[in-house]
Amino acid sequence: MASLGPIMQILVPVADVDRAAAFYADVLELPLLFRFPGNAFFDAHGVRLYLARPTEDGYTGPATLYFRVESVSDTFDRLVARGASVRERPEITHRDADYDLWLAFVSDLDGNNIGLMREAPKGLERG
Repeated sequence: MASLGPIMQILVPVADVDRAAAFYADVLELPLLFRFPGNAFFDAHGVRLYLARPTEDGYTGPATLYFRVESVSDTFDRLVARGASVRERPEITHRDADYDLWLAFVSDLDGNNIGLMREAPKGLERG
């Protein structure tokens, strides 16, 4: 039996696909792959994000997407300036012997969490 491969696609439940697609394109600046009625697909560096209004029971609730970024603090500031809602401001959440793990969270218009993360050199004031 073969092991699982890398993640290919993630469903992000949204209430309004057009509104969500605008957020993912304009605020997060992710490339749109394709659309068809009630669906939009974006490229998140090789992982396909599938925005849809779920119609089946059991497909509700917020998703959490974690993006690796070069600067958590700078990316967080840019997304908030474009209209993303603040969930958690940038902070060090783990201190490893070799790096500090910086995380911050914003949310999209449907309450899905957008995590920003970086394994940064130790001692930075802004991650």
